[in-house]
Amino acid sequence: MDKISDKSSPFIYICSDSNIIDPLNTMPMFNFILFGPPGSGKGTQSVKIAKKYNLAHISTGDIFRKNIREKTDLGLKVQSIIEKGDLVPDELLVAILEDALDQHTDVDGFVFDGFPRTIQQAKDLDVILTKRGDAVSLVLALEVNDEEIIGRLLNRAQLEGRKDDTREVIENRILVYNNQTQPLIDFYKEKGLFTSVNGIGGVDEIFDNICQQIDKKI
Repeated sequence: MDKISDKSSPFIYICSDSNIIDPLNTMPMFNFILFGPPGSGKGTQSVKIAKKYNLAHISTGDIFRKNIREKTDLGLKVQSIIEKGDLVPDELLVAILEDALDQHTDVDGFVFDGFPRTIQQAKDLDVILTKRGDAVSLVLALEVNDEEIIGRLLNRAQLEGRKDDTREVIENRILVYNNQTQPLIDFYKEKGLFTSVNGIGGVDEIFDNICQQIDKKI
């Protein structure tokens, strides 16, 4: 290899096979997707992962709830959809996601919590990341059975007064997840990006298991 220096710049560029590498652009972003049914602990784990690896936590659910509280146009538009347990239209999610990514410029990547939920959304995410010169790095699912999920969410609804967490709505949300989100597992398995961990156990135990999978990819 030959070194090339520029007197006007403190940086050194390494040449190999006629390619010049700028050291400012050699570190790829780590883009991590965390799957799991509602109530599986995605939010808790996403925050811990983001803090440890300097990633921005992108939660569509949090974005929606914030806008609903503030009664914005977006909040009014999605409130009835969320309360029914249905999915927000893809075109609206994509616009929200792109805006959220643009707001974070000092991170080493992103944790996607609640997106994508369909094959089309996964393809949309690929397009979004490709435009930024990035790609999905790892996809991980928290595995939690339905009865455990229902029990967790009913308990949370009682503690927090969440009117959208009735048993009927919870069961519908699980059904939507199973019917529309589970095919993503096969989608990402074909790309060699998918793995899973047991989502039942202590928060720190689950976190350590997730970190073991992340560390294999970083």
